[in-house]
Amino acid sequence: MGDWLYTADPLAVYAVTVLLMVGAVELGALLGRRDRARHPGETGGFLSGLAAQSMGLLALMIGFTFAMALSRFETRKEAVVDEANTIGTASLRGRMLPAPFNAHVAPLLKEYATLRVVGRGFRWGSLQAGEKLARSARIQDELWMEATAAAKADPSVVPTGLFIQALNAMIDMHGKRLAAGRNRVPAVVFLMLEGVALVALGFSGHAAAQNPRPHRVAMALMAVMIASVITLVLDLDNPQAGIITVSQQPMLDVIRGMR
Repeated sequence: MGDWLYTADPLAVYAVTVLLMVGAVELGALLGRRDRARHPGETGGFLSGLAAQSMGLLALMIGFTFAMALSRFETRKEAVVDEANTIGTASLRGRMLPAPFNAHVAPLLKEYATLRVVGRGFRWGSLQAGEKLARSARIQDELWMEATAAAKADPSVVPTGLFIQALNAMIDMHGKRLAAGRNRVPAVVFLMLEGVALVALGFSGHAAAQNPRPHRVAMALMAVMIASVITLVLDLDNPQAGIITVSQQPMLDVIRGMR
């Protein structure tokens, strides 16, 4: 449930969100004008109070959701750095393996690091992601077989043991980064956030219509601003697919240092 929220085009999601928010304001204002025409003496103070309370609840939910998305974003950034470090360590220790194992390990590690670079537009549930993960798993198996063969050839060699430790850490980090990439804010949280925003803006539009000068442009701008913030939080939680992306520079630096 909610996968469509992360696979849809970010600009389309933003456009739809803006239309919904502006539509909620206009609908609230329309109902407010009707109430004002039917009951000229009433000021709509009760709904004005609801509008303020709803906006407060919306601000609380936006802050809560932003904190969740930011925490996950920082975890993904740290996972890239940590995985780059483990691959770099495995590469350095692989050079110390006795021949011919060191020559076999080097190209495999470089290909593995290249596969772990996640570019803009990459989606963890896509066919491309499945192919990358499958090839990464095969390379892990090949590297482990090389390490096993080197250990059997001479169990007393210390560099082989160090390489096995680094390889094990690299494989563990692969799983951690994969889990971090898939760990998103539940889609139901964003849907609830959208629902609260629509209700709050509807109440605000209704309250504004009670004023002789309703300031429709200002209300529309507020709707666009709230839609922009919600879309920004969603983009933050959807790395590599939108404007905000997790930098792959640590992994690229490791690849450049390999030989």
